Amino acid sequence: MSTNSDERILCTPTATAKSAFFYLIEMGRINRENSCAEFHHAADSLVFAAITEGSGILTYGDEEYKFSKGDCFFIDCRIPHSYKGDEDNPAEICWIYFSGATSQQYYDSFIAQSENVFHPVSFEKVTAALREIYNLNECKDINAEAMTSCLIVQLLTEALTSTGKAEMIDSALKKKLLAVNVYIEENFTNDITLEGLSAEFYISKYYLSREYKKIYGKTIFQHIISCRINYGKHLLRFSDNSVEEIAHQCGFNDQSYFVRQFKKSENVTCFAYRRMWRN
Repeated sequence: MSTNSDERILCTPTATAKSAFFYLIEMGRINRENSCAEFHHAADSLVFAAITEGSGILTYGDEEYKFSKGDCFFIDCRIPHSYKGDEDNPAEICWIYFSGATSQQYYDSFIAQSENVFHPVSFEKVTAALREIYNLNECKDINAEAMTSCLIVQLLTEALTSTGKAEMIDSALKKKLLAVNVYIEENFTNDITLEGLSAEFYISKYYLSREYKKIYGKTIFQHIISCRINYGKHLLRFSDNSVEEIAHQCGFNDQSYFVRQFKKSENVTCFAYRRMWRN
């Protein structure tokens, strides 16, 4: 990007982009000579921004977050937000407004494990992706929408894999939760309960349940079901066992419950899944 104070690109996505891609709505740069800025509020869109110079404070709803060079922020722009640069070291910010069919799910997953202002694993990858998005849309590349969608996914991946709340959790606890996870993956065909895990790993079941979800983004029960469904898929494809036999092999005591959970997970029945992979 250049450093012009009025640098900004507005995009009107095609119907295909709106239905199939993550798509750009607007992007630009707030330069250091602007001491503060208030972003507009738009329904169903998100803002991803990178601080390339200086420092300042983001006001997001009722919260304030400090940021500095090398940080990013990721916010739902339906919530009022603004920034004020530091008087002695004003910030320069590159930002994009975007949306897409699953953008809100990405944001919900991100905010469950991180703060709105975060430090990405690779700030260089973030700024490189933003530059490429800008260049693609400035020159109206024929493949701009598809390539922009791919680059937005890269930005979202950087956000989801950034240092977040998980890093603030005690390392001893993280090791214990990892051991719990390994135990589940090795014993999911057995009857696993919170009470049993609590006794096995000497940890309160309430604390275990809460911290496990904080680290892994899902409940222990959801992980057990996921392991069982994955094993069920393997048996449906590579064995001739009946669905009732497979249900019990996976750790389900009730065939109908296995069938319901499988349909919920895969959006097809067990029989349809088996036919799909054998025809």
